[in-house]
Amino acid sequence: MGPDDLSALWVTLRLALTSTLLLLVVGTPVAWWLAKSTSRARTLVEAVIALPLVLPPTVLGFYLLIALSPSGFIGAGWTALGGSGLAFTFTGLVIGSVLYSMPFVVQPLQNAFAAIDRRTLEAASTLRAAPLDCFLSVVLPLSRRGLITAATLGFAHTLGEFGVVLMIGGNIPGKTQVLSIAIYDHVESLQYGQAHLLSAGLLLFSFLILFLVYRMNGTSLLRREER
Repeated sequence: MGPDDLSALWVTLRLALTSTLLLLVVGTPVAWWLAKSTSRARTLVEAVIALPLVLPPTVLGFYLLIALSPSGFIGAGWTALGGSGLAFTFTGLVIGSVLYSMPFVVQPLQNAFAAIDRRTLEAASTLRAAPLDCFLSVVLPLSRRGLITAATLGFAHTLGEFGVVLMIGGNIPGKTQVLSIAIYDHVESLQYGQAHLLSAGLLLFSFLILFLVYRMNGTSLLRREER
């Protein structure tokens, strides 16, 4: 593995970790609102969040590239606040990754929140638990499996992104080049050995983290049934 591949690995891990943390921070309140809201806007919000599941990544990446450009509504606002350009930067990659992986985090969390018995929350309220305290001490512990699944899916999905990151970040070694793009470059230059090494590493790592999640969730469910 050459220095460019190690650099791509580092960029990929940074991107996955940063995006996952932001997805949990942003996606948790959104998922809670979707699970408990009766608003007419709920269906619209669910549809918008689920769009990356059906849209080709290049379509989402293209419109994000326009939005992040200096004349785009996101890029122009960012520049007005004193920031530099967002397109072809690591920050732009993070924005694209968060939007692209949003349904993989929100949907498991929404399902976990919706499964919580309403009587449990009402019991916490009768004990004078504040809404935030109830959420932190009751909702989140009961939703542990959903949180683990959401974090893992968000992380794993970011590792394999290609179309969105290529459109937004280009292919700048050490800056926006991720492993999926590095693999494509190796294949394009007929360096199949390097492509196989990176691909096999991603495949093994993705399988292991998914296996661990399903293993932990399965063990947790078995213990609950035994009780």
